[in-house]
Amino acid sequence: MDNYRLNYFRIFMLTTLVFCMASLSLHAQHLEWNVNLHGFADNREFARSGSYSQTIFGVRFSPEIGLLIDSTHRVRAGVNFIQEFGARKNDKQFEPVIYYNYQQRGLDFYMGLFPRFQLLDDYPRAILNDTLLYYRPNIEGMLLRYAGKSVLQQIWIDWTSRQTATDREQFMVGLSGKVEAASFYFSHYAMLWHNARARDDDEGQAIRDNGAIMASIGMDLSHRDVFLDSIDFNVGGILAIDRLRGQYGWRTPKGFIANAYFSHKQFFLQNTFYTGESLDIPYGDRFYTAPLYNRLGLGWIPLRYGQLEGKFIVSFHFTRGAIDNQQQFLLRYKIGRSHKLKAF
Repeated sequence: MDNYRLNYFRIFMLTTLVFCMASLSLHAQHLEWNVNLHGFADNREFARSGSYSQTIFGVRFSPEIGLLIDSTHRVRAGVNFIQEFGARKNDKQFEPVIYYNYQQRGLDFYMGLFPRFQLLDDYPRAILNDTLLYYRPNIEGMLLRYAGKSVLQQIWIDWTSRQTATDREQFMVGLSGKVEAASFYFSHYAMLWHNARARDDDEGQAIRDNGAIMASIGMDLSHRDVFLDSIDFNVGGILAIDRLRGQYGWRTPKGFIANAYFSHKQFFLQNTFYTGESLDIPYGDRFYTAPLYNRLGLGWIPLRYGQLEGKFIVSFHFTRGAIDNQQQFLLRYKIGRSHKLKAF
């Protein structure tokens, strides 16, 4: 059986499993389903700064189905399908979605292969770049989150490569959160990436530990009695850590980051300024390897209705001696229902 047919078979088996569960004796259960659509057109003209220029153009389709038991325990199964326009089929075109979710009194626990969107997409680009939402939409591991009235904290692990005779063991672990007091807040983000050897390696591969810690203080004046709908700005510092065992010890480059966000009706402006040492973070945005960098984004949201949102963003990337540009159109649409099941 070729990979393409094998992927269809796996999807069929996952869906069949969920329906079999639903046919068991039921008590206070709901059958849930949802469909997520993510369309993206991202044109990156980065040649002037020596970075990689490309156009990422395609659509991601992700249906899920599952059970919610006693408003607390959730089991979901589905698939993540991506089609880049003009691309040929590949092994990563279909990715399974299957996870368990516990939810009660502000506490959320996930285990399995579950969507990254709305869980880790708020990470600074310096630590986790936004390209992950295109090509790695799932977290493969666990996440624990607590969300209170003024406190949000979460810890997670994402296993990116299982060790085999030829494949290296790789995983990311992170911690993030936010504490609010009136209009002020404190936020923090941390991530560590571990890149170990393959099982049959003759010690030619060096083990790498790499990550970053970022902390900021800010003010959010959104929905206040002001002309703009949203005003949010924060300042903070970032410290990267990097070690290649047997070749060099811990390196700790650091820098200063400031963010500002303003919106009014369908329009918004976002700006990020960085100055400091070169940050070599493998999953981070490569623009932060520059000692001075500013990203200015001008956005318009022409489509916004219920769970449908379409936004257009023009971004300018300023580094010493170069100005690059980027144009994005991002479309997200989510529909879903919950149906109470009768016991029998």
